[in-house]
Amino acid sequence: MPNQDKPIQHVSKLLGTSSRRGFIQTATAAGAGMLILPSGTLFGQNAPSNKLNIALIGAFGRGRAHHGAISSENVVALCDVDEEHLAIAAKKFPKAKHYVDWRKCLEQKDLDAVVCCTTDHTHAFIATWAMNRGLHVYCEKPLANTVEEARMVRATYLKNKDKIATQVGTQRHADENFNRVRELIHDGAVGELKEAHAWGNRQLRRPGYLPAEGTPPKNLHYDLWLGPSPHHPYNPDYFSGKPGANCLQWNMYWDFGTGQIGDMGSHTMDLAWNAIDADLPISAAGEGEDFNPEVTPVELATRFEFPANDWRPAIHVHWWQGGPMPESPAPYVDLSNIGHGAMFIGDRGTLVCDFNSRLLIPNGANADMTYYQPREEDQVIPPLGGFQQEWIDACKGDLKTSCDFDYAGTLNEMMVLGLVAYRVGKQIDYDGEKGEVTNSAEGQDLLGREYREGWTLDG
Repeated sequence: MPNQDKPIQHVSKLLGTSSRRGFIQTATAAGAGMLILPSGTLFGQNAPSNKLNIALIGAFGRGRAHHGAISSENVVALCDVDEEHLAIAAKKFPKAKHYVDWRKCLEQKDLDAVVCCTTDHTHAFIATWAMNRGLHVYCEKPLANTVEEARMVRATYLKNKDKIATQVGTQRHADENFNRVRELIHDGAVGELKEAHAWGNRQLRRPGYLPAEGTPPKNLHYDLWLGPSPHHPYNPDYFSGKPGANCLQWNMYWDFGTGQIGDMGSHTMDLAWNAIDADLPISAAGEGEDFNPEVTPVELATRFEFPANDWRPAIHVHWWQGGPMPESPAPYVDLSNIGHGAMFIGDRGTLVCDFNSRLLIPNGANADMTYYQPREEDQVIPPLGGFQQEWIDACKGDLKTSCDFDYAGTLNEMMVLGLVAYRVGKQIDYDGEKGEVTNSAEGQDLLGREYREGWTLDG
């Protein structure tokens, strides 16, 4: 996992925490004094005095996937720009206060934690504002839409990591195959690692922003839905997606999302990221279809260069989407049959995997695998368990999660840096400590984006 003590720019000034939240953290931070039951749960964690007061921001869509997980806690606030969605969530959490503006929601004084399931272009805002108020945060992916946003969120977390627990919603990370892939790579099943690839085959093509059509219904606060992004006229198609997949109606537009980079790319690159122990790349390059100033690319291939660490040499990491694919390791292996997958290439073999399975291919007909020694049973990485529950337990315990805002924030920064390289049209050199593109003024300008008046990232 990346070094959590590495200096990051734009660290924010923090506000105080509530006395109740401080009591929970003080009581649980001792660690050694906590009784751990055989099941791995914390003793008394569901007692009324030890339940989290949670705000669910974005109560519909992906937010519905959290209703069950957070129902064991005190859901004291619901926030959604659509009042009909609030009404639906209120049936599950009838005692919660209601908000349509997440900024007002975060002013509620008794909050301990926030679950953020809003539009992608507000994730970094809500995560940063919540952490500035000392709140634990679970944020759906992607954590940010730009390099500057990713760095802001990560910096704010690192300043507060001894007080709050964070988790990014790449819930597939809990699949045990992630552990098995990591073990194979670290134990030398492919020999010395040279390259890592991840890809996704989804293709959602749009010509440009939707034209004005009709007026927003009374239940929808459309201006709050736009949030910090530039104004675009209302069109009902932005809201026509099915619950849980509604993001596919808007996340391909530059002002609202990052397309497949932030969508399935967050999940699939996590397969590789979990295994390679990388920090930030020193260069990025990208090529794909012709640039559209309104819509993110469908066809794209990006490449990142990473320096060596204490167990592997310098490597290249690749992301492929919308059709472009890496070269297959063998003629009888059709990588296109894997809709979203990853591949690790070493000097002794290749590992191909998806979220739930893996295939190890030694190099050459004479490969005998004598170089590889599987780990002992007691060294096998244990199951992660419930991904949302891991975060809830961390809020009450040691604050440690699998996909905190350091781990996931660095992954996010790499992926959106690839979009910058694609837009520049050449390899860009990157200083990860300073967050600067060192060989392209255009690339440096593209690390951030402008926000509508009245919206502040670090609030």
